[in-house]
Amino acid sequence: MSVGDDAARSDEVGAPPACGGERRNMTDTPDTESIKAFNNTIVDEFRSNGGKVGGQFANADLLLLTTTGAKSGQPRIAPLAYFRIDGRLIIIGSFAGAPVDPAWVHNLRARPQAQVEVGAEAFDVTAHELDRAERDAIFEQITAAAPGFAEYQAKTDRVIPLFELRRA
Repeated sequence: MSVGDDAARSDEVGAPPACGGERRNMTDTPDTESIKAFNNTIVDEFRSNGGKVGGQFANADLLLLTTTGAKSGQPRIAPLAYFRIDGRLIIIGSFAGAPVDPAWVHNLRARPQAQVEVGAEAFDVTAHELDRAERDAIFEQITAAAPGFAEYQAKTDRVIPLFELRRA
């Protein structure tokens, strides 16, 4: 993800406040329908513009992650911010500090095979959830570049998971 104003935004592009929905408390679970609608707009814009989006995410490094729904077996697309750290593609399950993991985390834990779109390139990946020691070391690097993720961690009792996406 680019360092700067956009770096403090949620990893889940549509997680409030990015979706424009009002939230009483940043640790509330985001409104699913608002997130879906906002994310669908981002996905369409991303695909129409070779992986670029405008507005509040104009300078953000975004990817589209397609997982398989753990219960439904249906494809699920999530636009996410990502970081490249030591040549590794890292995504963060912050959900803006909500008390629960985003659905894509549950899906990757159930089935780590997924597809990623970065720019105009699409490829298959296998997700690897980082163990606590590795997660902590990389999370420190992420929060140095994007302090908003430290704020999200402070808002929740859960440990925000990190995943490395490895080309399959």
